Amino acid sequence: MLKRLDKIRFRGPRTRDEFPDLAESPPASDNECSDDMQLKPRAALRDTEDVQRDPAGSGSPTMAAAIQDFQRSESERLNEVKGHLEIALLEKHFLQEELRKLRDETSVDSLRQELERERSKRIDLEQKMIDVFSLAEKQQKEVWSSRLQKWLYERFGVYMEDFRFQPEESTVEAEEPLSAKRLTENMRRLKRGARPVTNFLRNLSALSNWHSVYTSAIAFIIYMNAAWHGWAIPMFLFLAILRLSLNYLIARGWRIQWSIVPEVYEPMEPPKEDLTVSEKFQLVLDVAQKAQNLFGKMADVLEKIKNLFMWVQPESTQKLYICLWVTFITSCVLPYKLLGFMIGVYAGIKFFIIDFLFKSCPKLRDKYDTPYIVWNSLPTDPQLKERTNATVSRRVQPVVSRGSLANVPCGGSREEESGRSHSTKKGAFHEIFNLPESERPLPVCENGWRCCLINRDRKMPTDYIRNGMLYVTENYLCFESSSSRSSSSKKHKVIKLVDITDIQKYKVLSVLPGSGMGISIATPSTQKPLVFGAMIHRDEAFEAIFTQYMKIVTSKPPASAEL
Repeated sequence: MLKRLDKIRFRGPRTRDEFPDLAESPPASDNECSDDMQLKPRAALRDTEDVQRDPAGSGSPTMAAAIQDFQRSESERLNEVKGHLEIALLEKHFLQEELRKLRDETSVDSLRQELERERSKRIDLEQKMIDVFSLAEKQQKEVWSSRLQKWLYERFGVYMEDFRFQPEESTVEAEEPLSAKRLTENMRRLKRGARPVTNFLRNLSALSNWHSVYTSAIAFIIYMNAAWHGWAIPMFLFLAILRLSLNYLIARGWRIQWSIVPEVYEPMEPPKEDLTVSEKFQLVLDVAQKAQNLFGKMADVLEKIKNLFMWVQPESTQKLYICLWVTFITSCVLPYKLLGFMIGVYAGIKFFIIDFLFKSCPKLRDKYDTPYIVWNSLPTDPQLKERTNATVSRRVQPVVSRGSLANVPCGGSREEESGRSHSTKKGAFHEIFNLPESERPLPVCENGWRCCLINRDRKMPTDYIRNGMLYVTENYLCFESSSSRSSSSKKHKVIKLVDITDIQKYKVLSVLPGSGMGISIATPSTQKPLVFGAMIHRDEAFEAIFTQYMKIVTSKPPASAEL
């Protein structure tokens, strides 16, 4: 359309500005414009026809030329007018199109606004519905919670009211006074109560020892068959049910004897009403002896188990460690059915064959029975203490001699050092450490504990470790260095018990006396804790220092003298 418009606009040599503004003319329809354009050319054609019909009227060629020029100018003018009219029509159509688009746009905006209003109304309605539903749900939950609380209170209200948040105070039962009659009765009750367990263990031992070959063979065949088919656990459960059934029949009065080894009943003497003083004393001694032996055996078992798991004897614990790893890996790799079969078969062979061979040949057992060897080689705490003391006694004499020779000046002797120490503890203790005369070593450390002070804050070897004696008084912890032969206190160490921030047991090196046992003490004045190592009586020293330290901390500290 724009190309057509440009073509029409520049058709004639004249421009649109030479003609009057077509926009000011009254509006006319497309039909009216076309009629005008049709009438004007017809009138012009009539005039030209009249001129051509009467060419001689003018009587001269100049007139004819003038007429032709006039006709030419009129046709050009008509063409220009026609072009302007077409331009006006095209502009009119263009404006109408724009107007229609504007009307469409205004209608779209109104529809959009209406849609937004409807959308906002819908959102408000949905919000109201959500609020209503949430309120209804909340009310429903409250109703259900109230019903649940009511049901719980009806069911468990009595127990909830009886429930105590504070634990009930344990009441100590009143112990009965020592009585010979009561003691004898309790011993008899203990024997009667332990009789079934004793008989069961005796029967097991008889099966393992093949006391009755026929019975042990039958038991071995039955057990191995059950273990082979995976029925070991059901077999044990069936035996327990059978034993309870037999006990029921025995309780009903039946006489049933089911024991591999005949039961031995010790004759029960009737209790005496009146016992002499010697009989009562002997009874108390017998009971005390049995209790002592029983408690000793229990303590030995528990101590051996503890030492086995605490790597006290590394070679024994190493075997247990490897065995546990092998068992763990096997349980992860093999299926449980196969693992149970292997364990059951091994238990049967171990119980019926291997144990019988080891019990019959003690030398073979001492050489190849690994659990027996490991268990017997485990030390108890008293045995471990004796072993440690024996090791220390072999090591301490050379170490002490070398320390004394290194620290004693020319012409001195060990007797002089012991005399000086004695005089220090008896008379000049407060002078060496610059303490009040009231500060004396506690009775537990009157002779002091020989040790070496390891000061890790010092870099020089002579100051890093020093041999000496350790004392504890009521308010101070004092270390007397053996390398000092004068009354100067430069190499002595005095620590206020109140200033101690931490005290712990410490182990330096196992090659030192006392297996390297020591005490670590931290104070604000030292960056690293001081270590009093190579102490033979480490536990005794630690207990004394810690007890005195707790006394000082818990009570108000007394006024201390200036050092």
